[in-house]
Amino acid sequence: MVDNTAHIILGQWLENKDRSILYKFAKEKSLWKNRIAVVATLHFIRNHDFKDIFQLTEIMLTHTHDLMHKATGWMLREAWKRDATSVESFLNKFAHKMPRTMLRYAIERMPEPKRKAYLSIKLQSY
Repeated sequence: MVDNTAHIILGQWLENKDRSILYKFAKEKSLWKNRIAVVATLHFIRNHDFKDIFQLTEIMLTHTHDLMHKATGWMLREAWKRDATSVESFLNKFAHKMPRTMLRYAIERMPEPKRKAYLSIKLQSY
């Protein structure tokens, strides 16, 4: 349900409002609130507004749950479909810190040479 509704219910509602609730949800201990924060950005991404997904991705870089890695990578992939340059610039800065699942989801639709280049980046350990 979160994946099918967060961008419609919360994302649309936040269109012209303060979006700080996304960051509050992203820092909660609840996996589902974390996921709502990330998936809600699909509404903004579809309107070519990537600020929140980039900032939330930075927060999610150290998240321990695979479901968050998948959701964040998915949103980055959706952003890449609309503005490859912005997303690739973001990935160039953060791919070495990304959990592998997050990175794989983000680059899934890229041409093979680009995918291979990102996958060859050595993961920085924490």
